[in-house]
Amino acid sequence: MTDEASLFDDAEAEASAANAPLAVRMRPRSIEEIVGQDHLLGAGSPLRRLVDGNAPMSVILWGPPGTGKTTIAHVVSHATQRVFVPMSALSAGVKEVRAVIAEAKRRLTASGAQTVLFIDEVHRFSKTQQDSLLGAVEDRTITLVAATTENPFFSIVSPLLSRSLLLTLEPLTDDDVLGLVRHALADPDRGYGGRLALTDEATEHLVRLAGGDARKALTGLEAAAGAADASDVDTIELALLEQAVDKAAVRYDRQGDQHYDVASALIKSMRGSDVDAALHYLARMIEAGEDPRFIARRLVILASEDIGMADPTALQTAVAAMQAVQFIGMPEAALTLSHAVIHLATAPKSNSATTAIGAALADVREGRYGAVPAALRDAHYPGAQRLAHGGGYRYSHDEPQAIARQQYAPDELVGKDYYRPTAYGAEKAIAERVARLRRLIRGEDGF
Repeated sequence: MTDEASLFDDAEAEASAANAPLAVRMRPRSIEEIVGQDHLLGAGSPLRRLVDGNAPMSVILWGPPGTGKTTIAHVVSHATQRVFVPMSALSAGVKEVRAVIAEAKRRLTASGAQTVLFIDEVHRFSKTQQDSLLGAVEDRTITLVAATTENPFFSIVSPLLSRSLLLTLEPLTDDDVLGLVRHALADPDRGYGGRLALTDEATEHLVRLAGGDARKALTGLEAAAGAADASDVDTIELALLEQAVDKAAVRYDRQGDQHYDVASALIKSMRGSDVDAALHYLARMIEAGEDPRFIARRLVILASEDIGMADPTALQTAVAAMQAVQFIGMPEAALTLSHAVIHLATAPKSNSATTAIGAALADVREGRYGAVPAALRDAHYPGAQRLAHGGGYRYSHDEPQAIARQQYAPDELVGKDYYRPTAYGAEKAIAERVARLRRLIRGEDGF
């Protein structure tokens, strides 16, 4: 079996080589160099204790690409005296995992040296492969550091999840990415040592394209630097950057007015049933590097606010799109967002759910509420019968059509209609049913 330490030494040699990718060369070498994960790096935090070697716990690092999962694993290897074994779920199987565990157990028994097993893309392991880790994690034969871009509550087996500490990494902010780009430009050993410069316009575009992904930002910078060298220039302008990364600049400021203008236009186009305009604004948001989770949240809101009961399946589509965005990420999630936008834009529209809750909230806030009818009150606690709670309640399932004629609303609101269904889409049939239900529940002559 190949010695694990030499495997990692080879990786370190690659990182220090002049021809290594910029993202590898610029990888933080200590916990102090890690950016963007302040919520995990404070004094006494689990990650800090793991790096300091004081906590032999196993951890699962969950976050989008380029947020530092692999970097954290490398920092752990530098900061501790443990043997570090990197493994990719793309190429390793149960046989390889068991071999690492057997060697770790032998090493622990012989010298007391601990082993850190880093598994990248652990969500790609099958249930059987994940189960093969349980015993060694449980008895701390190994310290597992596993990285995943997918929701671990769906992609990792519960026994492994319960034996590990889950740490959630957040996308880097634009300021974080900007700091990394500037560091790479200035660093004399691992970066470009100040021999190249980016114009402000090119810098803004590169940061926007990165979308919180440090690796993407550094890869784009490296491509632009290569183009600059080929053109024998020392300043990277927007046109050169666009040519290098093959991505045209979209005039869109995610922190400024256009962020809100384009998002508003997307929503209003779907509300107005203009599917083509909606797809245009969706494309602008995607190309500008907008957080797809932000787009998905807006779709979920619109599904209830502007479609509602006219097409009850619209909310299901929007929620499914939001979950899919979380599972698969970009760029593939663009297909799912397109699917959802087309459904929502072409669906019949109704804002009855919005106006219904708005009217009900207005009455409650204005004090228009009364006592719950005695028949509806909880009758399960001692003394309830003495108070006549639940007396006279008619169980709906004992009545014809499972509809009981009785008073449900407080006295002050009897006969008040909050929900006013439209005649559009599926809500037309619902409107007819609601009218019939109200007649049956309230009675022709009231109560």
